[in-house]
Amino acid sequence: MDTSPADPDAPLDRLKVLLDLLLQHQPASAGTPLAIALAEHLGGPPHEMAVLSEEVQNHRFVDYDIALDAIASRDPANDVIGIGGGESRYHVNLPDMIQPGGGYGRFPVAQVDYANVATGPDSERAAIAMGIRRFAYACVPVAVLVRRALPGRGRGLATLEVLCADRTVSAALLEEVRELSLTRSVLRGAVVSLASSGYEMTEEGLTFIARPQLRADQVVLPEGVLERVVDHVAGIAAHAPELKRLGQHLKRGLLLYGPPGSGKTHTVRYLLGVTPDHTVVLLAGETLRFVGLAAKLARAMQPALVVLEDCDLIAEDRDMSYGAKPLLFEVLDAMDGLDADADVTFVLTTNRVDAMERALTQRPGRVDLAVEVPLPDAAGRLALLRLYAPEGAFSEDVLADTAHRTSGTTASFSRELIRRAVLHAAKDGVAPGDRHLHEATSEILADGERLSRALLGAGGEEKSGMSVDRMPRVRPGDGEVYC
Repeated sequence: MDTSPADPDAPLDRLKVLLDLLLQHQPASAGTPLAIALAEHLGGPPHEMAVLSEEVQNHRFVDYDIALDAIASRDPANDVIGIGGGESRYHVNLPDMIQPGGGYGRFPVAQVDYANVATGPDSERAAIAMGIRRFAYACVPVAVLVRRALPGRGRGLATLEVLCADRTVSAALLEEVRELSLTRSVLRGAVVSLASSGYEMTEEGLTFIARPQLRADQVVLPEGVLERVVDHVAGIAAHAPELKRLGQHLKRGLLLYGPPGSGKTHTVRYLLGVTPDHTVVLLAGETLRFVGLAAKLARAMQPALVVLEDCDLIAEDRDMSYGAKPLLFEVLDAMDGLDADADVTFVLTTNRVDAMERALTQRPGRVDLAVEVPLPDAAGRLALLRLYAPEGAFSEDVLADTAHRTSGTTASFSRELIRRAVLHAAKDGVAPGDRHLHEATSEILADGERLSRALLGAGGEEKSGMSVDRMPRVRPGDGEVYC
C-alpha cells in the first residue's frame, strides 16, 4: 500500500491544464483568433517573433497614420484587421494578445476601430484608432498594431507595435515612418493651439486655426513699426540659407509691448498672414505651460513661429511643479533649448513690460528685438475709423472730429464706436450717416459709459510709460532700432 503523501499542488496543476484548454477553445461564431490570422500572414508563430514598439504623442498620431498608410499602400495585398476582446483589448499589449497560454482565443479578429481626427481648420481624416495593418515591407511580411491614445483608459500616448520575423526590418520600417510623418505632417505650415485634453494635466490636445489674412492697411501702427516686425521674422527666414552658411544664428525673439487694446494681437495676426510657409503654435494663459512641447514642434516643423500671448501673466507667477521657479523662466529655457540655427521665432506679447523687463534682464539674449505698440495718435484713430466704417457712410469732417474727441482710445474702442453708430442707424431703419456717428460718440463718452470705455482699453492721452532700455527696440515714427 502506497503511503507517500499526496502532492498538494496536484489539483491546481489539473485546474491549470483545464484552464489552458478552455482558453484555447474558440467557439465557431467568435471569429478567427488574432494569433492565427497573424500567423497566416507572417508565415510562422507570431508569439515567437519580436515586437518593436514606438510611442507617439497624440497630436502627432494622425501624421503617423498618414505615413504608415503611404508605406503599406506600396503592397497591393495590404489590409487592415480589427481586434475583438471587449474592454481587455485596451489594457494589454500585442505580445499578450498572441500568447498561446494567455491571449490565444481571447482576442479574435473583428472590425477595425476608426476615429475622425482633425487635419486642418475644416478637414479631418478617418484614422485607425485600433487595428492591425498587414503588409510586406522590403519583401518581408510585417504586422503593425496601431492604437490611439486613450487617456480615459490609462493610455496617455498612442503606440505602434511592429511584429516581424526580422527585427532589422521592423527598425527600418519605424525609421521610415518617423521621417515620412515629418515630411507629410498635417502640422507643417499650419496654425495650431495647444490645450489640455481634459483628462490629465500631462495630456495635450491640438486645435487647428484658420490662418488670418490681413492687408497692411488694416494694421494701423506708427510709420515703420510694422515693416520692422515683418523684416525681423520673414526677412531673416527669406535669407536663412545665406545666414546659416556664414555662421549666423537664425533663432530669434520678438517682444511686442504696449497697453491693452493697442493692436499687439492684431499685429501678430498680420504677421501670420505674411508667413504662410511657417508652422505657428499659439499659446496663451494656462497653455503657456506647454511651451516645451511647442518648442519641439517648432524645431521639427521649421520655419516656425511660437506665439506666447500675455507673458506678463507668468513673469512673476510660480510653477507649483518647480517650487519657486518662475514659469516665465520655463519659457526662456525652452528658447535656450533650440539650436542657434533653428529657423524659429518666439513672439511674446505683454501689457506690462515692467514685469517682463525684470525677468528678461535676468536672462538676457533670448529676446533680440522689442517693439512698442502704442495707443493710436490722432492720425491713427482717423485711419482706424475709416477702416471700420462702411464705405461712404460718414463724411471726412465727422470722422476727423470723432478722432479728435476720442483721444487716448484704442483700436478696439474705434471698432465698437462704429458698430454702435451702425446699430443706431439700423434701429432708425435708415442707412448710417454722420448723425448716427455723433450720437454713438456722445453716448460712449458719457459718464455712464466709464466702465465700457475701460473695458475697451480707453485711457488718457498719456504715454504708456514703458521702456526696455536693455533691449533693442523700434521707436514709433522712425522704424529704426536704437538702444
